[in-house]
Amino acid sequence: MEYIRKQFYTLKNRILEPRKFMQVLAGPRQVGKSTLVNQVLSQLDIPYTIEVADAVDPKDSDWIHRIWEAARTTMMLRKIKEYLLVIDEVQKIENWSEVVKREWDEDSRNRVNLKVVLLGSSRLLLKKGLTESLAGRFELIRMPHWSLQEMRDAFGVSLDEYIYFGGYPGPAHMINDERRWRKYIKDSLVAPAIEKDVIMTSNIYKPVLMKRLFELGCSYSTEILSLTKMMGQLQDAGNVTTLAGYLEILDQCALLAGLQKYANDEARKRGSIPKYQVYNNALLTAYKGRGFVTDRTDTKAWGRWVESTVGAHLLSMADELDYDVYYWREPSRNKNEKDKEVDFIVVRNGEVTAIEVKSGHRGMNSGLPAFVEAFGPKRSFIVGTGGVSLEDFLSSEVEEVI
Repeated sequence: MEYIRKQFYTLKNRILEPRKFMQVLAGPRQVGKSTLVNQVLSQLDIPYTIEVADAVDPKDSDWIHRIWEAARTTMMLRKIKEYLLVIDEVQKIENWSEVVKREWDEDSRNRVNLKVVLLGSSRLLLKKGLTESLAGRFELIRMPHWSLQEMRDAFGVSLDEYIYFGGYPGPAHMINDERRWRKYIKDSLVAPAIEKDVIMTSNIYKPVLMKRLFELGCSYSTEILSLTKMMGQLQDAGNVTTLAGYLEILDQCALLAGLQKYANDEARKRGSIPKYQVYNNALLTAYKGRGFVTDRTDTKAWGRWVESTVGAHLLSMADELDYDVYYWREPSRNKNEKDKEVDFIVVRNGEVTAIEVKSGHRGMNSGLPAFVEAFGPKRSFIVGTGGVSLEDFLSSEVEEVI
């Protein structure tokens, strides 16, 4: 039996409603967008067509018009009053949003009951097209990476396996063969995401640099490292502005984020040193892991994987729930004392939540009480040893804890 994600019910119910808005299903690669659409279609009586833009020439914007017109013609020939057109990877087509707007508005004027579902894996391009051309004509359904609860229910993944192998459903059955699993992550997941969702759809002048930045950033997940120092490990690194732009694109594609330091003013936030954070721990493991047993029994290494899992969990719903994730660090004036740090700061509607991750080997630093004293957050707590259990936190909805 196939696993049903909660977005299934949202999409199904909206398709069954009278035609008013296009439905846009957005999320990173390999989270099950196409699978979910097929699951929904199997339970509907509405006739439909599915078209995929992957192999279409990006400059052939007339392709959208042709498939749309074919759907209209099918409705006419079959003498049916309702039809559904599904377009996958629509953002690959240049000027897609303008063409979609024209076709949708024509159907609205002529009262053609042609419903539309759009799928896309590039959040950056989708967002641009939706806000610029399709405002007021769509509803967005976001599909994040899979949570611990979903991976456990669907595949029987344990907490430790989720921490190490992350939340991609496709290779879940491969985790007992780590070499095969790692090749799948790099070849079948990362390569298409970088080459098709990032390089082909953005102004990337140095694609090799983008790939290397991504690989290094994944291996540095949970670490704070300036882009200037990162340049020292990259050949043909360009400049800091280029790297910052590439990192923003990776963030928009839900692959890798550069968290900024929390501060009271925006200028200090934007000018801070980034803390790298993967959206899915599979990416950290693919580029930094030495093997499950080796890393699980290394308390220092495992602490890093645990922290990265908490960060990925927080990032997964940031766009959906409209909050921002930061870190905080205050350099110590005493050379014999460690810097004061808090792993994650979440800001939603002006309210602040401070979260410190503790995984056994890490002694509690003075960062959390110092942050509380300085900023007075709405909530502050520890995840892990001496606080909220890691399993409880990862099994919860983020909205419940911020």
